[in-house]
Amino acid sequence: MASFILLLPIASGRFRSLSISASTNSNGATPSTAKGRMVVEIPLDKIRRPLMRTRANDQQKVKELMDSIAEIGLQVPIDVLEVDGVYYGFSGCHRYEAHQKLGLPTIRCKVRRGTKETLRHHLR
Repeated sequence: MASFILLLPIASGRFRSLSISASTNSNGATPSTAKGRMVVEIPLDKIRRPLMRTRANDQQKVKELMDSIAEIGLQVPIDVLEVDGVYYGFSGCHRYEAHQKLGLPTIRCKVRRGTKETLRHHLR
């Protein structure tokens, strides 16, 4: 049994975290930590993707990921930056799109907390 954080909506896109224990998550994998970062399930619609795409995702790669995720779950969580309770995703575009197309409500994320300055650095 593993402990993980449940995100509860409190107001206008902000969340309160609550630690709970469970044996598996909705993708069939056990929540864990990765290099000191907590791995949690976050609703797809709560992850902001602020960088404009300069090119489309490789749809063959998205399809292969969809097949894999449907069969064995997401094996590598995406990285997100949490600033003041808001989540920002800058990588994992193919995995994120695969989850969207599969209709999955959440995605496993390695959460790194940061400051507004850290966010500004990523947006440059």
